[in-house]
Amino acid sequence: MTLPPELYFWFKSLHIISVVVWFSGLFYLVRLFIYHSEITTMEPVLRKAFHAQYSLMELRLVNIITTPGMAMTILMATSLLLLEPTLLREQWMQSKIFLVLLLLIYHLFCYRIMGQLQSGTCYWSGKQLRALNELPTLLLLLIVMLVVFKSSFPTGIATWLIIALVVLMAISIQLYARLRSFKKAELMN
Repeated sequence: MTLPPELYFWFKSLHIISVVVWFSGLFYLVRLFIYHSEITTMEPVLRKAFHAQYSLMELRLVNIITTPGMAMTILMATSLLLLEPTLLREQWMQSKIFLVLLLLIYHLFCYRIMGQLQSGTCYWSGKQLRALNELPTLLLLLIVMLVVFKSSFPTGIATWLIIALVVLMAISIQLYARLRSFKKAELMN
């Protein structure tokens, strides 16, 4: 049986779309965790309502978008590797697979945090969750660079400037959150 030649491109297209869906879900999920963790300062009635709403939103996001995006990403990647098994010998692909495994661990860790938030046993602060939210950005940057550059992964100044830019963005997000909480504290006083 001969497979149609365009099958590889269908799998690749669906893989890219699935990656976008997966990352969209991960980025938004941890953002919901941040908001969920910050309800502790609310009045009990409001806290109960927001807890129920955030729990529902997190559960729906994970079950309808994030996890199906992850499953489809893995399925399409596996299909691509079955069509082109020689890619597994490439060092860039081995590195990419390692980074994706880290991303899978991150995904599973998000399930743990979601369960803790829903049960009221999460001790992660909004600040810590904001820092955690930067990890998939860094993994995405490295994975995309591996796919684009393959074996000629750049190690020059441009690469370090881009990585520095991502780190600077992460720091600026942390500083903005700190400034926002400082202004909120001022208003309360």
